[in-house]
Amino acid sequence: MNDTLDGADYLQRIRRRLQRGDLPGYAAQEMMGHALRKVHTEAPPTARPASVLALFYPVGLRLHLLFIQRTSPPGDRHGGQVSFPGGAAHPEDESPAATALRETREEVGVNPSAVQLLGELTPLYIPVSNYLVNPFVAWTPQRPDFTLQASEVERVLELPFTGFYAERAVDFRDKKLFNGMILKEVPHWVVAGEEVWGATAMMVGELVELGRG
Repeated sequence: MNDTLDGADYLQRIRRRLQRGDLPGYAAQEMMGHALRKVHTEAPPTARPASVLALFYPVGLRLHLLFIQRTSPPGDRHGGQVSFPGGAAHPEDESPAATALRETREEVGVNPSAVQLLGELTPLYIPVSNYLVNPFVAWTPQRPDFTLQASEVERVLELPFTGFYAERAVDFRDKKLFNGMILKEVPHWVVAGEEVWGATAMMVGELVELGRG
C-alpha cells in the first residue's frame, strides 16, 4: 500500500490491530447505536448468520470505503438503507468470510481474488431482521470496476475514510422506519454529503476506533 495515500496511516493501524485480535468490541459499536439498541445486544439461538465486507481501496490519492444503497422493494425492512455489501449465509459457503466475499461479488461485481482480507470485526446482532452479522475488513490496491445487482443495489457510495474522523462527522437526526415509526436523535455518520446510520454505522464506529491506534 502506498504510504502517501491520504488515510494510509488509519488503515495500517486497523490492519495491525486486526492481526493482533485487538478489537474495541461492542463498546465502540454502541456509541453509534440508538438508545433502543441497549436492550438488544445478545443474539438468540434462532439468529440467522450473515456477513458483510468493509472494503478499502484508493481513489486517486485518498483511501475510500465502499458502501451500497439498497433498493426499496415493498415491505423490505432494510430497503433504501446504506450498508456494506453482504447478506445471508448460504449452505454452500465454506465460512463467514466466504459469505462476505460471495455477496460482494454478486452485489457489486468485486472479484474475491482481487481482495485481501485483513480480519474480522466484532459480530453484531440486528434485531429487526434477526441476523447475526459477521463484518470482515478487506483491502484492494485498485478501485474496482463495479457491476451492480439491479434487484438489490441502487448505487454505490465511495466515501473518503478520513471524513469519518472530521470534527462534525457525527450528527443526531430523526429517522422514519419502514413501519412508519420515527426514532428520535439517531446517531449518523455524515461524510461527503451521505448519511450512514443503524447497524452499519455501528460497525463503522468500531473501524474508526481501530484506526485511532
